[in-house]
Amino acid sequence: MSTSPALQLSKFAADVQAGLVRASRKKLSPTYLYDDLGSKLFEAITVLPEYGCTRADERILTRCAPELAAQLGSRAAVAELGSGSGRKTSHILSSLGNRLVEYFPIDVSSEALNACCRELATFVNVSPIHGDYSEGLKQLAERRPKRASLLLLFLGSTIGNFERAEQLDFLQSLHSTLNPGDMFLIGTDLVKDVECMLNAYDDPTGVTASFNLNLLGRINRELDADFDLRSFTHEARWNENERRIEMHLVSSRTQRVNIAALEATIDFNAGESIWTESSHKFTIHDLQQLAESSGFTPLQIWTDPEWPFAESLWRA
Repeated sequence: MSTSPALQLSKFAADVQAGLVRASRKKLSPTYLYDDLGSKLFEAITVLPEYGCTRADERILTRCAPELAAQLGSRAAVAELGSGSGRKTSHILSSLGNRLVEYFPIDVSSEALNACCRELATFVNVSPIHGDYSEGLKQLAERRPKRASLLLLFLGSTIGNFERAEQLDFLQSLHSTLNPGDMFLIGTDLVKDVECMLNAYDDPTGVTASFNLNLLGRINRELDADFDLRSFTHEARWNENERRIEMHLVSSRTQRVNIAALEATIDFNAGESIWTESSHKFTIHDLQQLAESSGFTPLQIWTDPEWPFAESLWRA
């Protein structure tokens, strides 16, 4: 494989180069699964019967919203990392009533932010922030209303996509952007039956496979590559030691892929994979330790009886 060192690359291109061209173990960040098409495919995943995470998340939010609202002051702003359409968040926003000053959805998908505005603008002042988590938190710190308490949301167990060490680093960095007394609500998927977890990430309808394969389609579209999507298969694996589901794209044959924007070629052996996502699962003890290690005070945990899932409220 080869590449030109003189290229000026976008972050996406640079990460593809680092993860596919230069790395000995091919791996890409799950962030790049969520372009506009990927976000729509993920919305479809959330209604699959095998994927109970989103419904559990919403059941808990519906139930805990009044208790959550009681923790905030007379003027409150809500921000959300990876907001998507904001449908689940509406339960929290509506529970705040006229105390809600502003809602800041943060997402890398402009399509998701547009959907969020359409969904929620009728009853709240929506101020979308287009960017990744780091950029979004930076803008939030600059734009948050004065003299208003802040509730920051990180729903859907997205923290599970980070490696264990990265989880702590990210949460410590996030904590440093908040003011004392700010609230943080984080969703996490809990450890459960292995077959149940695998089915959630490899549904028989094939929607999750399409979601995963779209990452190769995105590289084709944005970086002028020639991935043959029919020569890769989606695979979900349970890693017992790390307590995580891993998603892979496995090459079904020996093949060579060209990425014109990188002036690079990549060789794949039959059976070789690109690791595209980790979804770590948690215990209640894990969550208590994670909060305290990242500087937060854990206040309350709500769980769902149908699908083991937790919403944890922490205070900065």
